[in-house]
Amino acid sequence: MSISVPEHPSLPAPQRAAIAAMAPVADDLGALFAAHGHELALVGGPIRDVFLGRVSGDLDLTTDAPPQRVLELVQGWADAVWTVGIDFGTVGLRKGGIQLEITTYRSEAYDPKSRKPEVSYGKSLVDDLGRRDFTVNAMAVRVPDHTFVDPFGGVADLERKVLRTPGRPEDSFADDPLRMLRAARFVSQLGFSPAPEVVAAMKDMAGRIGIVSAERVRDELSKLMLGTYPRLGVMLLVETGLADQVLPEIPRLRLEVDEHHRHKDVYEHSLIVLDQALQLERERGMEPDLKLRLAALLHDIGKPKTRSFEAGGRVSFHHHEVVGASMTRSRLTALRYPKDVVADVSRLVELHLRFHGYGKGEWRDSAVRRYVRDAGPLLERLHVLTRADCTTRNRRKATALARSYDHLEERIGQLAEEEELAKIRPDLDGNEIQRVLGIGPGPLVGKAWKHLLEVRLEHGPLGPEAAEEELRRWAAEQGIEPA
Repeated sequence: MSISVPEHPSLPAPQRAAIAAMAPVADDLGALFAAHGHELALVGGPIRDVFLGRVSGDLDLTTDAPPQRVLELVQGWADAVWTVGIDFGTVGLRKGGIQLEITTYRSEAYDPKSRKPEVSYGKSLVDDLGRRDFTVNAMAVRVPDHTFVDPFGGVADLERKVLRTPGRPEDSFADDPLRMLRAARFVSQLGFSPAPEVVAAMKDMAGRIGIVSAERVRDELSKLMLGTYPRLGVMLLVETGLADQVLPEIPRLRLEVDEHHRHKDVYEHSLIVLDQALQLERERGMEPDLKLRLAALLHDIGKPKTRSFEAGGRVSFHHHEVVGASMTRSRLTALRYPKDVVADVSRLVELHLRFHGYGKGEWRDSAVRRYVRDAGPLLERLHVLTRADCTTRNRRKATALARSYDHLEERIGQLAEEEELAKIRPDLDGNEIQRVLGIGPGPLVGKAWKHLLEVRLEHGPLGPEAAEEELRRWAAEQGIEPA
């Protein structure tokens, strides 16, 4: 049944100007659709962003024309067309430098045991808006006449910074369970608060997220982590039980603390580390970094498995960084993250405690070289993660740790100037090792190369002659007679 809702003849002046600036191509396309008896409207994120004063690069549109009819209409108008999403009613196209997606009015619902939605097409813009995730995304501007359509109070919710669903949240989340994760994502991106009924439905229906593919969950989680307020998004996931389904290691950080065994709240600590990593990103002029932020959130997930109680009420978490790295690899792999993300985030988790062996700056140059070599291209992220991991309330201790790390970074900089630390290699390459030892390619060359690398890390550059002498000495110890 269609809902009869009055439409607004015009937008407020600032929004009208913003739409006019971004919509010439949409207006042209709207005129084309209208000439053939079809509706077309800008919808969703681009309209929301106009009211938030943000710019959307690409344009989302919706129409009463079925997908095949859309293809017919844009033939000869668009510079390029693609049909990857046509099974879900979406046609993509490019005109000039602008990318557009046109989706037919639709409704979709998930079978309780299915990962794929059943799509059916509709004829009403208002009905189409009613099936969208949240009211702030359920606004549209018809093109080319720019009539504003807001049947569910999206503008009012934007002003109140509230996330509500157009209808009952239970119905919305039943149609697409991923919308529950999307709520947390918008909390992170926009800083909005979900309405109480939305939170209640998320708690009741958290288990439904299991029918959604790992890839879709991963994409929403990544957008959440790259938002302006990822802490708020993570907290909503934990509060509603969604984290138990998609990232169970995080709620498990809420270790029970009793009066006899003292340790900090690991869950709260991890959230603070995430906050501080974001602050350091900004201070260092870094772009939002998914790998760093995931590492900040996950760096202590090995603690629950490694907790042990010691005399005097102390609690220890020996080797939690190693266990945590393994757990991180497993979780990110299950979420179908790319191999480089899995490898780099787990490596950061593994290395996040390395600095604490630095003490008061007594590391030898060899230890500094190893620190840099082990971090490799992750060194800048490791700097940020290590600094963010200091959450002590003891100002004197925090200041001492910061100064100690300042000193380490200074030493890294000095050695880097002298030795190009990021490119540390043995003084002899594989061919030269073969020449000196009079051997051909094989495992022995690799063993000799690793030995020379250790010597290089320990003592700095040797030079070719001293390196050859060291190689012959090592070969003699191994029972190898050099040439």
